[in-house]
Amino acid sequence: MTDITKLTAAETAARIASGALTAVEVTEAHLARIEAVDEKVRAFLHVDREGALAQARAVDAKRERGEELGPLAGVPLALKDIFTTEGVPTTVGSKILEGWIPPYDATLTRRLKAADVVILGKTNMDEFAMGSSTENSAYGPTGNPWDLTRIPGGSGGGSSAALAAYMAPLAIGTDTGGSIRQPAAVTGTVGVKPTYGAVSRYGMVAFSSSLDQGGPCARTVLDAALLHEVIAGHDPLDSTSIDAPVPAVVEAARNGSVQGMRVGVVKQFRGEGYQAGVIQRFDESVALLKELGAEIVELDCPSFDLALSAYYLIAPSECSSNLARFDGLRYGRRSGDDGTRSAEEVTALTRAEGFGPEVKRRIMLGTYALSSGYYDAYYGSAQKVRTLITRDFEKAFEQVDVIVSPTTPTTAFPIGERADDPMAMYLADLCTIPTNLAGNAAMSLPCGLAPEDGLPVGLQIIAPALQDDRLYKVGAAVEAAFVEKWGHPLLEEAPSL
Repeated sequence: MTDITKLTAAETAARIASGALTAVEVTEAHLARIEAVDEKVRAFLHVDREGALAQARAVDAKRERGEELGPLAGVPLALKDIFTTEGVPTTVGSKILEGWIPPYDATLTRRLKAADVVILGKTNMDEFAMGSSTENSAYGPTGNPWDLTRIPGGSGGGSSAALAAYMAPLAIGTDTGGSIRQPAAVTGTVGVKPTYGAVSRYGMVAFSSSLDQGGPCARTVLDAALLHEVIAGHDPLDSTSIDAPVPAVVEAARNGSVQGMRVGVVKQFRGEGYQAGVIQRFDESVALLKELGAEIVELDCPSFDLALSAYYLIAPSECSSNLARFDGLRYGRRSGDDGTRSAEEVTALTRAEGFGPEVKRRIMLGTYALSSGYYDAYYGSAQKVRTLITRDFEKAFEQVDVIVSPTTPTTAFPIGERADDPMAMYLADLCTIPTNLAGNAAMSLPCGLAPEDGLPVGLQIIAPALQDDRLYKVGAAVEAAFVEKWGHPLLEEAPSL
């Protein structure tokens, strides 16, 4: 029999529904896989063994009673440690929330449980989702299963690594400036940033509220679509949630086609700083789209060159406001409270000990940008640039149905290589940030391995807001063509495991 951990989520669900496998068997296989390889990968911060097996037993009991099972019932999932989970630690990769046990479920967590998805545990991440490598986690870095000396992307590197190492067929990430798509690209997996507001942020610890978006991570486009339908939808508990029907993403993934579609290629998404092998694989992907019947349209979006600068004013400004709540007085870590210090001193000590260097850097940047006398010059100007980027996307989508680009300028870089160079680290999100600023939907999927280093390259597909189904329609067509031509990079064991 095929190794259970190598099955897709769709295959796993079908076998559980038919009785060929039990949910407990599937869960135990993935827990054993975690035990066997996670000591090397370090994808999980917390494994909820008993909770996962209890969920699996409930699924098996439902099937035995003859109840209809949902499309992902019994399928294991790795949950980014940024979503609250009742009774299970939520740290957001930070010492300031070490040991905190939430008393409630995030809306996304609740929807996963309602769909009978088995949550294996919480995955490692850059502290408060601030980073592009998972090196900023207070609990140490995660390794890339393709090469454990390299980063798995960030901030959701734990989720992407869990997929690539076959510790889970599904995962959840969040994307503020590329933190779902960039990890997907460098680990050879699929990651989707839905339209802003399509997935509830209630119970998701906030970094930058106007940019943050939860989304599905998987090893195939169809699996991502099935998970997307489970977690998306209006939530009255989230004031930014869109009250609109969820696009038919599963249907689109099952009927992938680009025949007659207009596909845009933005000239700003290449040039200096892009690895030759990444551009080579991207150009091959564009040629493949043309072969499949798409019309390729060259686009000029000049404001995209300003996206990185605008993002690193807007995101730190919002984070400095959001993280003010971590004061050592209400929940989480409390330092220096020995009865001799004032509340202000306790707060200062708690934040000094609880936050890591990158979080402190962004809080200081944001506080400065929002300060009196600098607000208009920095934060206000960045918001004007954001408007220009949105307008460039609007003009582009008048000419094309989707836009494609490399997901990242390079493949996975060595752990530690950019640790002392924040600007080099920030450049990893060069292609992903414009989409977050505009609120559009985007996907990354594998498009081969770079010839220089044999590491995965990601193809990014961008669609207009509320047209998330276009991502899956194009992604499924590209995936099928790639598998037919070259095979799927993740249907084989990742080399370093």
